[in-house]
Amino acid sequence: MNDSRFATRSELIGILVLAVFLVVILPLCLDVFRLNLVAKYLTYAFVALGLVICWGYGGILSLGQGVFFGLGGYCMAMFLKLEASSVENTKIQSTPGIPDFMDWNQITALPFFWKPFHSLTFTIAAVILVPGIFALIIGAAMFKRRVGGTYFAIITQAVAAILTILIVGQQGYTGGINGMTDLRTLKGWDIRPDHAKIVLYFFEVGLLFACIFIAQFVRHSKLGRILVAMRDQEDRVRFSGYSVANFKIFAFCIAAVFAAIGGAMFALNVGFMSPSFVGIVPSIEMVIYTAVGGRLSILGAVYGTILVNFAKTSLSESFPELWLFGLGGLFIAVVLAFPNGLAGIWGDYVQPRISRLIAARKPKAGWTDNSVADGAPAE
Repeated sequence: MNDSRFATRSELIGILVLAVFLVVILPLCLDVFRLNLVAKYLTYAFVALGLVICWGYGGILSLGQGVFFGLGGYCMAMFLKLEASSVENTKIQSTPGIPDFMDWNQITALPFFWKPFHSLTFTIAAVILVPGIFALIIGAAMFKRRVGGTYFAIITQAVAAILTILIVGQQGYTGGINGMTDLRTLKGWDIRPDHAKIVLYFFEVGLLFACIFIAQFVRHSKLGRILVAMRDQEDRVRFSGYSVANFKIFAFCIAAVFAAIGGAMFALNVGFMSPSFVGIVPSIEMVIYTAVGGRLSILGAVYGTILVNFAKTSLSESFPELWLFGLGGLFIAVVLAFPNGLAGIWGDYVQPRISRLIAARKPKAGWTDNSVADGAPAE
């Protein structure tokens, strides 16, 4: 029996290999600085996972996932910023007890929508609910009217641009173009030392695997099969009595929640949040991560995210002006030559050869101990 409830045997092996890679190999081979870079890469892997469900299985291309990544990141950053803005830490301000960028913009009291973020419980709920509800509103407004395809992709880009302008324009409430910086502690625990970075890395890896299991469950459930059918033959699914709009809304919302979790972890790992992670460019980059890894592969999306970000870090240090051209060329090359990304290369070229090698090493059918004995000279 090869299949389990949420993964085939080869997928379980792939998950195990990824776990060994992230939990054992990377922590042993990398110093804390590089490991923290990997933690930053993995925050984008949450977005890529969501895009596999939304774009790969549901056929819904969203070019605005940075919106949800940013919403989750800003929710967490607001909690961390309030912790860093205690009266003692801000006593040199004209109004102590509020974030520094508010004081610089002559705001004299904490806005009402900031006050609930004194609670970590509320913040965690907000990280999930705010992007989820926002995605629900956008999805219901679009999919109920049968807006999809290119039009939906353009609209999500417009939403990303609008949110970026809104964040930059409301500097007194959001920190403006500089974002929220100097995030120091989580419930009194300093998140800046090396040991804290290591703990956050392992916590993030745990969250990533929880999302992978959820994505695997969705993929192998009836819901996942309907999403694939909807992607390939939307009219047939509709004529079969299913509500295509509701399934699209679900896929879009779960992708938004995954992206928001990544955004919250980004704020914790990197220690700041800014509108540069919300707009059109980062949203398109997130799609490229998924395309390179393979939009139909959950694990491929994780590997694709790590690979592209590693290349970005390495090449941008030497060729900062050419990196964006390289990224665009990489996306075009993958789409034209390998439409299923790294996962497609693995499935089409590598895995069959490994299977043939394993099959060649196995004893041939009917070649048993008895047959050997039959062919052996009689004593």
